[in-house]
Amino acid sequence: MPAYDHSSQVAELTSRIAAIRYAMFTTIDQHGHLVSCPMTNQHTDPEGNLWFFTSTVSPLWEQIAAHPQVNLSFVDPERSIYVSVNGQAERVVDRARIKGLWNTEAQAWFPDGPDDLHAMLVCVRSQTAEYWDAKVNAMVELFKVLTGGKPEDGKHGHLDL
Repeated sequence: MPAYDHSSQVAELTSRIAAIRYAMFTTIDQHGHLVSCPMTNQHTDPEGNLWFFTSTVSPLWEQIAAHPQVNLSFVDPERSIYVSVNGQAERVVDRARIKGLWNTEAQAWFPDGPDDLHAMLVCVRSQTAEYWDAKVNAMVELFKVLTGGKPEDGKHGHLDL
């Protein structure tokens, strides 16, 4: 069995989610329910941490404080790529980092710019990820199902980050 290589695991995760802009960000609310909202992944750093902008007045900000264990789901149905990332979320108040990640999409949410007092970051420290990559012809798979066959499972993998 090959030795664990963190950088190759991070590279695998990064390559799978690089073209997927939005993730469903799942947290636990004040009632203990799982809740999800769409978030834009701003950056995946060399350690495999995923960075998102959020507001101090959003429910997400308080949910992370109470229950930092989160899940991120990335989906690209056109390329049949599905990725689920499990990790610990951390609220980050760092103006230099906010300015470094600032972009026009963040500006739309925070019109006062990177110095907006409510503009903050969430860092998800990835722990594990699973992916499903079903790079098969959709029409062929549909035909298999319609004629009583079983569709291909595609590739499934697990990453320890």
